[in-house]
Amino acid sequence: MQGILIATLVVGVVGLVLGLALVTASKKFYVETDERVTQVRECLRGANCGACGYAGCDAVAEAIVKGEARVDACPGNSTENIAKIAAILGKETIHQDPQVAFIRCGGTCNATKAKGNYIGITDCRAAVLSGGLGFMSCDYGCIGLGSCVKVCPEGGISIENGIAHINASKCIGCGMCAKTCPKHVIEMHDRVTKVAVSCSNHDRGPAVKKVCVAGCIGCGICVKQCEQGAVTLDGNLATVDPEKCVACGKCVEKCPTKAIHFVQ
Repeated sequence: MQGILIATLVVGVVGLVLGLALVTASKKFYVETDERVTQVRECLRGANCGACGYAGCDAVAEAIVKGEARVDACPGNSTENIAKIAAILGKETIHQDPQVAFIRCGGTCNATKAKGNYIGITDCRAAVLSGGLGFMSCDYGCIGLGSCVKVCPEGGISIENGIAHINASKCIGCGMCAKTCPKHVIEMHDRVTKVAVSCSNHDRGPAVKKVCVAGCIGCGICVKQCEQGAVTLDGNLATVDPEKCVACGKCVEKCPTKAIHFVQ
């Protein structure tokens, strides 16, 4: 009985000493945290996608509070949340036009073909490194191996009929897909964009026709049809100015290869 009491006493004393040691250590090594970091963190999307350039939402929240990042540093964050962050920090809010990814390629399996069989890692970047510009006939087009699919935090990209397809309702405008695409086929557009050209080929018309029936051939018909002067030719490739475009649809209707589309 006496042995049990002694053992209990020893354990109690050891526990007390360790407890005091932990309390002392916690006070000595205490790092004061800014409660605003937590408040800002709650206003972020919470996807930890890394599109902001920081190692997750906690890191960008801290950077925003320290003034190292803008209040709109989180891509795809809502205007309401950006305003909340600005209010927390006592700063003026920043108006951020929501963006959506757009595939500048219409080279589906029906429009173009492969110039060889690719056997390797299922990754667009790997295919480009192994074969120069890729293995499709068009050196400018989507490879279709899904590097963009893998990095999309919302599952808003799929490969359909050989090329990437954006689900605009899921796209948050983070831009991860655009940064990942080795062919720079994916562009970020403001959601107010009404019409865009789904082609990235700058070659002359005859060369484009040889590799893809859906590519822009630089014929200039769209330029002549546009009464607003919104459509111009950048070399041999049509481009649409979203600020001038009124979405009349004349360029879409008259394009002989249907390379110009309404943006969903």
